[in-house]
Amino acid sequence: MKRFLVAAAMTLTALPALASDDDIIKVKSTSDVATTMDRLEAAVTGAGATVFARVDHAAGAASVDLALDPSQLLIFGNPKMGTAAMQDDPVAGLFLPLKVLVYQNAAGETWLAYHDPEDMFDDTTINDDAAYIKMMTGALGKLTAAAAGQ
Repeated sequence: MKRFLVAAAMTLTALPALASDDDIIKVKSTSDVATTMDRLEAAVTGAGATVFARVDHAAGAASVDLALDPSQLLIFGNPKMGTAAMQDDPVAGLFLPLKVLVYQNAAGETWLAYHDPEDMFDDTTINDDAAYIKMMTGALGKLTAAAAGQ
């Protein structure tokens, strides 16, 4: 039993190193975090989607006297796409609404990051070829490109 626990602990410790970020799409921005996020929010509302929240992680850190490079998360969605996914599998609600993180890395570069919709629903019964996945993928690509200044 003791060997099993040691082996399990070693395996769990190694998991983060084995994890891949292939399912995270990253887009480099030409502006700072606040400007990029403002452009993203404008693009989202301009496309007719609903913004549910804008979370400023750095402000949250500052509120408890901790430092964090600029980092903001936009939570948004379009019920026409999201509802279809949740009708196919209610567990899709764990991944919806959509989220895009805008952050500054250690080199001072601003990036947008989001979960690739084609991979996001891997743990559901949703088919990879569902029309709304292609729509989400296209929308996220266009929205983040506009926000990045491309």
